[in-house]
Amino acid sequence: MQLTARAKINLALHVTDQRSDGFHMLDTLVTFADVGDTLSFEPATKLSLTIDGPEADQLPGDENNLVLRAAETLRRHCGRSDLGATIHLTKNLPVASGIGGGSADAAAAMMGLNQLWDLQLSKAHMMQISLPLGADIPMCISSVPAQITGIGEVINKLPIPPLNLVLVNPRAPLSTPDVFRQLETKKNSALGELQRYEYRSDRFWINHLLHQRNDLQQAACALEPKVADCLAVLERNPDCMIARMSGSGATCFGIFENPGEAAFAAHRLRHEFKDWWIMPTRTIAGQSI
Repeated sequence: MQLTARAKINLALHVTDQRSDGFHMLDTLVTFADVGDTLSFEPATKLSLTIDGPEADQLPGDENNLVLRAAETLRRHCGRSDLGATIHLTKNLPVASGIGGGSADAAAAMMGLNQLWDLQLSKAHMMQISLPLGADIPMCISSVPAQITGIGEVINKLPIPPLNLVLVNPRAPLSTPDVFRQLETKKNSALGELQRYEYRSDRFWINHLLHQRNDLQQAACALEPKVADCLAVLERNPDCMIARMSGSGATCFGIFENPGEAAFAAHRLRHEFKDWWIMPTRTIAGQSI
């Protein structure tokens, strides 16, 4: 059995408050790309993880790996320490890059083991028990375009159309806690509710996104100037409609009108920035309401 852990893209991310326990309140538009890591699962008497892939060198393979922590959380929740599996992760996404690679891997691990072990847990149940591991994991278990609020646990599915993106990462890992600490203002305006009658055209979504922001972008640029470089090279492409950072960075994305423009832009950027991770992709379609 094999699952894809799709890259998570924060099309907009507003930080609206900080709770007394330190968690930040968010209002974010999230979608998922057709690129990601892959995980395979085989029955075994013990729980183990092997890793390969182009980004494997940057990832720990021990009990600190979020995949194994998610698997152990699932076993503990079910009271089944006897359950085992051999999990293999092919790491294609950059580590600590703001596109949910680790969270998506953990989400895929929970969903794959739920099937392998025949636990028959619902997605909603797995989202609930995964939240203490990381606020991004429930949204990656859901893995549908959505407006997400709270600390990441309130998910309102949206019919965001497929978007043509170029993902650009300068291979400069950013620590999410460090970026949040750099954030000067913790109380910012929310996205607000979207009226259903507004979901009529792709152009609406582009126009809507133009009026949104990523509140972590400035903080990330201060910590890692290469984030600003990524945004600049995307913005100077005349076919790029929007350039923005995803999550806490350092991955940035550009939105293009069609796949051909995205592929051509990625080709030119790869030629110019040979050390960067650059990927043309298309996001999945949202659910109609």
